[in-house]
Amino acid sequence: MWKLYALLAAFFAALTAILAKVGVTGINSNLATAIRTTVVLFLAWAVVLFGGGVRTIPQLGGKNLLFLALSGLATGLSWLCYFKALDLGPVSKVAPIDKLSVAFTILLSILFLHETADPKVLAGGALILLGSLVILW
Repeated sequence: MWKLYALLAAFFAALTAILAKVGVTGINSNLATAIRTTVVLFLAWAVVLFGGGVRTIPQLGGKNLLFLALSGLATGLSWLCYFKALDLGPVSKVAPIDKLSVAFTILLSILFLHETADPKVLAGGALILLGSLVILW
C-alpha cells in the first residue's frame, strides 16, 4: 500500500509544481508560499479531525514535538526556496533539481538513521543526482 501512496505523492507533487508556477506569477513568492501553507494547514487538520487522529494527541512526547517542529522548519524553508526558484526559473528545470532531495534523503537516511540502501536504491539516487547535474550544467 505504501507504493500506491508514494506514487500518489509523486503525482500530486508534480501537479503542485505546475499549479504553483501559475499561482506565483506576478506576486511575491513568499506570499504565495504563505497562501499555500495556509491551505495545507487547514487540509491537514481536517484530515486529523475527521479521521480520528485527535485521539492520539496525548501520545505525543517531547521528542515527537521537537522533531516534528524541526521538520516543519525544514519544510517551510524548502517551500520558500522552491517558490522563489519557481518565480525565477522554469518549472521544467526547477522541479527536477528539487528532486535532488531524494538523493539527499537516501544519504541522510544511511548516515543518521543507519538504514541500509540496496543497489537499486543507490543506483536510483545516483541517476537522480546525475540528471540534476546535467540540468544544472
